Amino acid sequence: MAKTGKIEVKDGDLLSSLSLFFKILLQKGGLKALLLPVRLPMEGTVMPGLVADPEKMNGADPVAPAFPVNAARMVSRLTRRPIDGQVAAVLRPCEIRAFIELLKLKQGRMEDLLLVGMDCLGAYSNINYQRFVSGDGEGSSMRFLQNALSEKGTAWEDFDISPACKACEHPIPDNADLAISLIGLDLNNHVLVRANTPKGEGILKDLDLPEATEPHGRKSAVDALIAKRAAYRDQMFQETSEATSDLNKLMGYLSRCVNCYNCRVACPVCYCKECVFVTDVFDHEPAQYLRWAQRKGILKMPTDTVFFHLTRLAHMSTACIGCGQCSNACPNHIPVMEIFRTVANATQKAFRYEAGRSVEDEPPLSTFKEGEFREMTGGKD
Repeated sequence: MAKTGKIEVKDGDLLSSLSLFFKILLQKGGLKALLLPVRLPMEGTVMPGLVADPEKMNGADPVAPAFPVNAARMVSRLTRRPIDGQVAAVLRPCEIRAFIELLKLKQGRMEDLLLVGMDCLGAYSNINYQRFVSGDGEGSSMRFLQNALSEKGTAWEDFDISPACKACEHPIPDNADLAISLIGLDLNNHVLVRANTPKGEGILKDLDLPEATEPHGRKSAVDALIAKRAAYRDQMFQETSEATSDLNKLMGYLSRCVNCYNCRVACPVCYCKECVFVTDVFDHEPAQYLRWAQRKGILKMPTDTVFFHLTRLAHMSTACIGCGQCSNACPNHIPVMEIFRTVANATQKAFRYEAGRSVEDEPPLSTFKEGEFREMTGGKD
């Protein structure tokens, strides 16, 4: 059985108790620094912060329903070269899964890293999060958590958590070294931290927390949340498939794209140093635009928008972990996540692969497997 410790919640203040835990982790865990969401002095702003001084941990807010950036790429930057010491990163489950894909692409290392995950109840879009905070940063985080874990749910006024979060069937960070449990617990009393790996067990032993066991109601609460999200996901797949079932529908679906490439920049596993779409390959000559316009009668500008997304789908559908940052970054509110998750679901099923599940799973197309796609190559499985 995995070693599990108890984080006492003092005076019903979960955020302060978590901050104290991270402070102790930084002091006793042999860490140089800890990357986690912190509340900045600017009103309503939560961003990843690299904390090296334990006394600066007071602004930590890992339960805020804010997800302005997928921090997997930041962890990649911190770990892709050996460092003098170890760092830890407190990440959402989708961020951990994205980092696992980056590890397979040689964009990071685990040797100097401790992964800390937390149960994830979702996050609002950047715009809606600002509306939700309404001048009360810490209070809004606890209000969200209490609502999400009760019958009130995550909806607020006229908005809800992002579609990516509503469709995420991986709210538990099972692939973290240390996993902090929130669902199914009395957050006014204590939360749990579980070691999933030998590295995590060693750290947890050094922290000397009281031992504990998971309450009986936790599994049923987690199962109910996953079932709800899976139902939303499957409905999303069906609706998106119908909305993009032919080329004309796909062009309409993507018609508001302005080639800003924000979705590519925001994607945590789109790691190329130079993208072909920002090279002169797509810097067409003026005469070319005129020829296209004369041949068709009318030419949508900018061009290459659908081709851009199809290329990204071809490159990324095997590695998409469904974090939704592509949609979050789109200035024209195109449901990019929906089409990427829908295509990724089919692609990954075809390769019997699940992005972000394990470092041990080899990415599709990286190795030859004799038994793959027998319907195309013939023979028996």
